[in-house]
Amino acid sequence: MIGKIGRSRITAVLAKAAWPPLPAVAEPPMNLPPAPPAVRPPDEDPAIYREALKTGAPTLFGIGAWGLVVGVALINSGLTLAQAIGMTLLVFAGSAQLASLPLIAAGAPIWVVFATALVVNLRFVIFSALLAPHFVHLPWKQRFLLGYVSGDITVNLFQQRYPTEAPAPGKVSYLKGLIIPNWCAWQAGSLIGVFLGSMVPPHWGLGLAGTLAIICILVPAAMTRASLVGVIVAGTVAVLAYRMPYKLGLLAAVFVGMLCAMAVEELSGKGHKHD
Repeated sequence: MIGKIGRSRITAVLAKAAWPPLPAVAEPPMNLPPAPPAVRPPDEDPAIYREALKTGAPTLFGIGAWGLVVGVALINSGLTLAQAIGMTLLVFAGSAQLASLPLIAAGAPIWVVFATALVVNLRFVIFSALLAPHFVHLPWKQRFLLGYVSGDITVNLFQQRYPTEAPAPGKVSYLKGLIIPNWCAWQAGSLIGVFLGSMVPPHWGLGLAGTLAIICILVPAAMTRASLVGVIVAGTVAVLAYRMPYKLGLLAAVFVGMLCAMAVEELSGKGHKHD
């Protein structure tokens, strides 16, 4: 009996002397306000838009010249003036237009024309995939319009400015500053080519368009003293060596013009060093 009572008292004493109870864990309040959403940088920035205009300006002459060639080709392929203008305004792809013109002239089925244009312009699928992560937050109508007006050069310049998909201010403004002048230059050159092609004799063909395109590219490129001297010398040699066989006069003109341009640039550099 004593043993049992002793054991009971010992058990009671040990229970009172047991480890202190753990502190109660405070439960979090149930009505916490939601975390504020991450602030996205603004898509529009006038300063970045002007930066894009300056970046894309040197490419506009080449775009206009390419549009000029395509515009003349539209008329020379047999399209009417209204058809050529409609194709220029709706099909913003020179390579697809040139690829489809022989098929249209040959009376190919419409699905063949569309399939050819689609295959020629498959690269635009890649361009869209490159731009999509930057503008996924925009409404689909706006994304559709931006993608429709984007081209090879504009996508390349945009990727140089924004190489990563991380949010950055002014992305929409920068793309607009590239694509709007690019589209206007293309349409202006193409429409000029359409109207020019309808007025000049048919036997002039693409030769006139190619000459005009080269002039459009050449004039803005000959803005320095060295390039201007190279152009003048090359043109003079080409005229004087016109009767050389196998068009070797053109090769000689290019070679002599390059040498003269390099010599002028070298002499100009030495002159600046002495100053």
